Amino acid sequence: MRIITLEEHFVSPMYLEVTAQFGFGALNPAMADILRKQKDLGEERLKDMDEGGVSLQVLSLSGILLDRVDPATATAIVRDSNEIAAKAVREHPTRFAAFAALGMAEPEKAADELKRCVQEYGFVGAMIDGTCKGLFYDDERFLPVFKAAVELNVPIYLHPAPPPQAVQEAYYSKLPNSLGQTLSIAGWGWHVETGLHVLRLIVSGLFDKLPDLRIIIGHMGENLPFSIMRADAVLSRQANLSKSVAEFFKSNFYVTTSGYFTLPPFQCALEVCGVDHLLFSVDYPFSANTKGKAFLDSLPVSAEDKEKIAHGNAERVLGIRP
Repeated sequence: MRIITLEEHFVSPMYLEVTAQFGFGALNPAMADILRKQKDLGEERLKDMDEGGVSLQVLSLSGILLDRVDPATATAIVRDSNEIAAKAVREHPTRFAAFAALGMAEPEKAADELKRCVQEYGFVGAMIDGTCKGLFYDDERFLPVFKAAVELNVPIYLHPAPPPQAVQEAYYSKLPNSLGQTLSIAGWGWHVETGLHVLRLIVSGLFDKLPDLRIIIGHMGENLPFSIMRADAVLSRQANLSKSVAEFFKSNFYVTTSGYFTLPPFQCALEVCGVDHLLFSVDYPFSANTKGKAFLDSLPVSAEDKEKIAHGNAERVLGIRP
């Protein structure tokens, strides 16, 4: 069975050099091995893919600290990283595809960079991280990026990032050791913030402006499949939208399995989102391809639906040839 994964990260030397001041490695004391794997776009990555049965990875810059860099430097970093990703795709065209990294603090330039990457290099969309300088992407200034995605017929992958400092201090301070920091990111915080971000995008009216916009979110839906009907019941009666909040979520969003390898959240996402909106992903190298493959093999779905999740939906949504 062909397997495509699409939340699979790398880092560039320029990104590491600039973000070192923000303690990139300090986000997790066990980062050394993960960081080594992120740097590799060749032999070790391909070996790990083969061991986990991954046919094709969609590469994305692990750019969670771009928000802390000045806008011009962030734009330079993403352009450099996109060149590195393009080179990897050229060298291994049957094993790699790529999402463009974007410097969202300069939205017009970010839109131009998305166009360049898709039109010149065949990138299959973009990945953007967290908030930008304290703003969620429902702010009007980011509209050029979403318009470009629609014009190019590619999706945007909305990925979590550490919270703004004020949120970090209010919600995640005064806990032992580094528990507050961990709670603010993969332990809970950035998942629910991304879910909140999705709801903001919907109630802002973004999808009435751009009904063909497609957004992908990871981690089995960032807690939204469990809570979307409660949010829908409360928000839809106040929001002046052409469809309900839940309808927009089910029509314009796609959910990946990245990093979530237990059945209960999968079954919830399957029931709420439908099999045509679920895509397999691993979150490499933060999760192991072998662990993801074991989970995929265990899914209690038909062979046809498993093919959709493993590769068919990704081929359709990303425009990847079978």
